[in-house]
Amino acid sequence: MHMATQTKQWTLDELHRLPDDGNKYELVRGELFVTPAPTDEHETILGRLTRILDPFVAANSLGITYRARAVMRFDGSEVEPDLMVRQLKTLGSRDWDDAPTPTLIVEVVSPSTRRREHEHKRQLYLDAGVPEYWIVDPERHTVRVIRPLNPDEVTTSQLRWSPPGVKEPLAVEVREIFGLPLSGR
Repeated sequence: MHMATQTKQWTLDELHRLPDDGNKYELVRGELFVTPAPTDEHETILGRLTRILDPFVAANSLGITYRARAVMRFDGSEVEPDLMVRQLKTLGSRDWDDAPTPTLIVEVVSPSTRRREHEHKRQLYLDAGVPEYWIVDPERHTVRVIRPLNPDEVTTSQLRWSPPGVKEPLAVEVREIFGLPLSGR
C-alpha cells in the first residue's frame, strides 16, 4: 500500500538559515523553491528592461526599480522578483516587512521556473495586491500581463504600462526587450 508523502512546510526562519551558495531560495506559502544562478540571456533581458523602466519610473516619481536580491514578503512568504518597481520605504525601518507593495513585478521565465511563475508566484502577487505582474518568456518572445480582476493579456508587439497618476503610459516594443530587430528599421 502506497502512503502519500507530506511535503515539509518551511518557515521564514528556516529559509534565512539556508547557505549563501549561489542559488536563489524563495518561500511561497510554506513551499521552498530553489533556482540556480540565472543565464546570460535572463540577465540581458533584465538589463534591457531596467534601462527601459528606470527613466519612466524616475520621471513619474514611481519609486525605484529593484533587481533580484530585493525581497517582497507577504503572508509568511518571501520572494525575490527579477524586477519590481515600488516606492521607497519610509525612514527608520530597514526590514523588508515594512516595504510598500510593488506597483509592478516582472519575472523572466525559464523551463525550470515556468510553472512557479504562472501559478505559485502569480497567486501570491495577486493576493498581496500587486496591481501589475509581467511574465517575460524568452522562448516564445512574449510578455504576459496580469492585472487583478482582468483577463491576462499576452503580447508579442507593444507592451503598455499605465500606473495610477501617470499622464502618459510607458509603451515598449516587446521585440526591444528580447534584443530583436524592430520592424521598419
